[in-house]
Amino acid sequence: MKKALLLILLVFSLTAVNIPVSTAQCAMCSINADQGIENGNTQTKGINAGVLSLLAAPFLLMGGIGILWYRKYKEPRTSNPL
Repeated sequence: MKKALLLILLVFSLTAVNIPVSTAQCAMCSINADQGIENGNTQTKGINAGVLSLLAAPFLLMGGIGILWYRKYKEPRTSNPL
C-alpha cells in the first residue's frame, strides 16, 4: 500500500513539474484578457474567476473519490472461515 501511494505521489509530482506554461484558453479569450489588462478593465478578473470555478469541479471530484477509496481500504479486513 505504501509503495502504491509513493508511486502515485511520484507520478503526480513529476507531471506537475513538467506542465508547460499556457498563455490563454483560446484566441478570443487571450485578446480580451490582454486588452483588459492594458485598459484597466475588470473583464480579466471575470475570466480568471470563471476558469478557476471550472477548474474546481474536477479537483473536488477526484478528491472525493480519493477519500472514499482511502476509507474503504483503511477498514480492517477480517477473514471469515467457513
